[in-house]
Order: sequence, then C-alpha cells, then structure tokens
Amino acid sequence: MAEPAVPRQSAVRLAAGASALLLPLLGLALLLTHPHLDMSWERHPAHFWLVLATAAVAAVLAYATGEAAIRRGDPRVLYVSLAFLASAGFLGLHALATPGVLLSASNAGFQVATPVGVAIGSLFAALSAVDVSEGGAARQVRLGRRLRVVLLVVMVGWAVWSLADLPPLNRPPGGTEAVLSILASPAVALYLASAARYGQLWWQRPSLVLLAMLSAFVLLAEAMVAIALADNWHLAWWEWHVLLLVAFALVAVGARNSWHEERFADLYLPATSAGNRQISVLFADLQGFTSFSEAHHPDEVTAMLNEYFAAAVPAVVSPYGGDVDRIVGDALMVTFNKRGDQPDHARRAAGAGLALQAASAGVAREHPDWPRFRVGINSGPVSVSLLGTAGGRTHTIIGDTVNTASRIEGRAPVGGVAIGSATKALVPEATTSPLGPLELKGKSQPVEAHLLIALAGS
Repeated sequence: MAEPAVPRQSAVRLAAGASALLLPLLGLALLLTHPHLDMSWERHPAHFWLVLATAAVAAVLAYATGEAAIRRGDPRVLYVSLAFLASAGFLGLHALATPGVLLSASNAGFQVATPVGVAIGSLFAALSAVDVSEGGAARQVRLGRRLRVVLLVVMVGWAVWSLADLPPLNRPPGGTEAVLSILASPAVALYLASAARYGQLWWQRPSLVLLAMLSAFVLLAEAMVAIALADNWHLAWWEWHVLLLVAFALVAVGARNSWHEERFADLYLPATSAGNRQISVLFADLQGFTSFSEAHHPDEVTAMLNEYFAAAVPAVVSPYGGDVDRIVGDALMVTFNKRGDQPDHARRAAGAGLALQAASAGVAREHPDWPRFRVGINSGPVSVSLLGTAGGRTHTIIGDTVNTASRIEGRAPVGGVAIGSATKALVPEATTSPLGPLELKGKSQPVEAHLLIALAGS
C-alpha cells in the first residue's frame, strides 16, 4: 500500500525543522573553512557554569526517565535514561577541567570526559531504538538496571583516577585529538541511526516528546563532530557545548509539556502501552464505608482512611511487590505482574491479601466502630493499556479478569479474602474453603470463588 501523501503544510514544517537542525553543522563548517571567523574567547567561569548547567539538565532527565522506566518496566525508556546519565556524569567531570575554578589544573581525564560520556550515551541511544518483544522486556529491564550500576561505578572510578593523577588520564590536556576522532565516528553514526528510528516512530504517532528525542540525537551527533574538529576556546568549540545544552533542553521542554502522569508515554514500547499480560489483581474496600461517611465529619472519614491505608498499602507493596494502580475513596486496587516480571503473581497476590487483612485488623481492634476491609483476588489475561490523551492520561489494565476480581471482592466476607478459581489453581498450596458459585453482577454464568484461609510458607 502506498504511503499517504504528505500535506503541503506538514511538508513545509518538516523542511523547516530539518533546516533548523542542520544550521549548527553549517555554522561549524563556516567557522572551520574561514578560520578568521573562528575567534578565540577564553572565559573559564562561563565554561564551568555552561557545562554544569548542561549536566544538571541531563541528570534531571536521567532521573525522570529512569523512574518512569522502572515503574512501567519499559526498556526503551530505561536505555534513554542511561544515555542521559552517561552524558550527565561525564559532563560533570568535564566541568572540573575548567582551570582555576575548582582545580588548579586539568588533565586528559577531565578533558576527554565529555566525548567519552556522549559516546557511551550513543550506545544506549542505539539500544533504545531497538524494539523489544513483550516476552523480553522484563529481561531487558533487569539488564538495564545492572548497566546503570556499572555506569555509575565507571564514572566514579574515572573521577577518582583523574583526581589521583594516575596514568593514562594524567597526561596534559593537549594531544587528545586522536582519542576524539576515534570516538566521534561511531558515536555520530549511532546517534543518526537512533534519530532515524525515532523519526519513524514520530511519523507513526506524532508527539512532542518523540520529536524532541529525534532532534536531540541529531544535535548530539553534530556536537560530536564539533568536539572532534574544533580548537579549544574558539567559537566552534563553544558551539558543541551549546549544542549539548540545547539537545537536553529540547527533551526537557517536550516532557514538561506532556501530561504529568505519563510524561514519557510516547516513548513506551508497544508491549508497555498496549500489551497483554497474565496478572493477578487485588481489590479491597471497606464494608459499611457509606454509612460511616454519612454519620461522621469528612475530617474524621479522612483520618480513618489514612490510618487504614497506612497499614494496608505497605502490607501489599513492600513484601509482595504489588503495584497500587489506584485508590478511589475507600477502594484499593493492586496489580501483580503488570510489568511481566512476576511469574509467581498469584502467590504474591494471595499473600498480599492475607497480609492486608492482618495489618488492618490491628487498626480495627483499636477502633471497633470503624468499617472493615473485604478483599477479592482474581487471576488471568488482561490488556495493559495507556488510556487518555494530552489532557489526562493513565496507565492501567483492562479486561474481564479485572471486572471479575472487583465483583468477587464485593461478595467476600468482612475481614476475609476471596479468590477466584483461576487464582486457586495457581496456588495449590493455599488452604481454602468454597464459597460456592456466585451470581455476580454483569456475569452471564456463576463464578466459583473460595475463601482463602492460609498460604503455606507465608
């Protein structure tokens, strides 16, 4: 099938955007071919603060994307985070290369820190451009988390080695041209290849974040060209410092203008934004909450909920790895294996249900007039979905498994944990008693449910 024709207005915008991205490279070529224009401007404090500000922006991006990646189990966003982290860390080291600001003199270790960091970032950028299958996402996230530790160790080691003035990083700052040339060529190629891939993604689903990532990778490639060719303290040399700042600032602006709950959702892999999982979901709410709310002041109701959730939420999150999908009024929804990294999700959910009731029972004993939790758990297939648009967006799960879990919870005894037959089949070590076939609202056939009494090994 032929690609749809590009509207004239879109074509003009694409041409304008491409021209804007090429302008720095044209400026660099002009300065290098006309040396009399490439004036020298040696200002050490300006260099220090420019590099430090760039490192700070990259570090904030590294943290924000890293948090989003771990929360959603998305390897693409995690590799983007590592690309920003490599640049941020080594840029911070390069700031130390400014003579007379923090250190009396620089050395090769600090001088080449930026090209080394940006070159390492190109490897992670290329990894982020590779699609990962739904089954491999959890494995890639585990790998990415290990690589983050390795990267941090390398950066700390580089700093210590450079400060200790140990070879080969104790050489004078000059004479690093060969190193820069070796780093530049593959880094430029990797950044441009990554930009091309992000261009494809943007073409399929236009968004500001994808466009910002595409532009940033192009600018980082151009910065590597300038790093390899420019003389220190000349305008061409200052240009690559500015290019780095602009590259990271573009991504920061793109993220800032995205919906705050899922700022980097447009970078997610398909398995993250529209994949399928086998999960377990836990619902809990307070029996008698409506009557309690009617008879008490809103401040008292809030205090009651906060005390219950202070006991209930840690009970399901910390020991069992549950993800709190939402809290609505007195209702709590917790998922297990949403990221595809918990094959024992049913056992985790069952243990979490019992732990929640045990933790909340202590609160109930101190306040016998307060309502009590009911818990329902079900296991099965769901769609992991990104719902909404720019004005409101959330990452959640959809499917009959979720609806049935909610209905089972509504039929659970007060203070008890009811589980569906699918969950029971996945935890044969559980001690249960039958609740019988339940006629649940919205279900055409009765659903078998069981009261969970104990879980061996918990």
